[in-house]
Amino acid sequence: MSELEATARSMVAPGRGILAADESSPTIKKRFDSIHAESTKANRRSYRQLLFTTEGAEAFISGVILFDETIRQSTDDGTPFPKLLSEKGIVPGIKVDTGAKQLAGAEAEKVTEGLDGLRERLQEYHGLGARFAKWRAVISIGDGIPSDYCLDANIHALARYAALCTENGIVPIVEPEVLMDGDHSIETCYQVTERTLRKLYSELYAQRVKLTETILKPNMVLSGNKCSTQAGIAQVAEATLACLRNAVPAEVPGIVFLSGGQSDEHATAHLNEMNKLGRAPWELSFSYGRALQAAPLKAWGGKPDNLEAAKQAFLHRARCNGAARSGSYTADMEKAA
Repeated sequence: MSELEATARSMVAPGRGILAADESSPTIKKRFDSIHAESTKANRRSYRQLLFTTEGAEAFISGVILFDETIRQSTDDGTPFPKLLSEKGIVPGIKVDTGAKQLAGAEAEKVTEGLDGLRERLQEYHGLGARFAKWRAVISIGDGIPSDYCLDANIHALARYAALCTENGIVPIVEPEVLMDGDHSIETCYQVTERTLRKLYSELYAQRVKLTETILKPNMVLSGNKCSTQAGIAQVAEATLACLRNAVPAEVPGIVFLSGGQSDEHATAHLNEMNKLGRAPWELSFSYGRALQAAPLKAWGGKPDNLEAAKQAFLHRARCNGAARSGSYTADMEKAA
């Protein structure tokens, strides 16, 4: 087993999943605005520190995706964040794309940018301690979209990014997110997700990427958030697993789902139901941002006196999702909290 495959497998170890703490500066500002806290560099560091120093979270968190600012920051005692995480048995990662921009000639669609200079940035990030990376493509469902043009542009970029990662000793998380925004049915989401994933694995093969050294971060197959008929937990789990079995090769070590705007409890319950079904050749895990952070962010409120309450809120969500990895999560766990 290569070093990259070993890292990938450790990222989807049983009972554990990934914390996405890679919010860009505009996104983290929105989060801080919601709790009436100023988004200063010091406040952002303090908030990330409370998450990373939560005692016991390492039992449920296998990796953390960092932002460029965060991977360069340290704890109060001067320990670099990547070193702190590594010492807790958590793999440090880094977001490397530079965001989704309007796709030229396709007003309603976007393409993710960031390939220019990526080889050199990956080399620097590896030196800073990153051992995996993340690149997110954004796929919208709407009238006549996604177009083949949009899918081809995004998937080609994802595959080129993945090839550069493995060349530089970094495990690539490939994230083609089919957005839940819209009034589309779960059936439409299934069709678009399968179409996207089939293109992804064809292109990864063309770019000579070893699938055993990669992790997939997809959306779940859901009803659009404005759809009048919302699929239930069991239907989402069945549809998502069926779609993945049709499109994702078995040699991929693991699939870490994004929460994509779901509530904390729904994201956990859907993952739990999939693992209860137990018919997957890959590890089924999580790579949640908001679904792990909404509760601790609210508990913290930007106030130093609330650090312990925020840590307990984060530990609770991490524990619930850790349980969902084995299909042992129950609603009673929420009531107990």
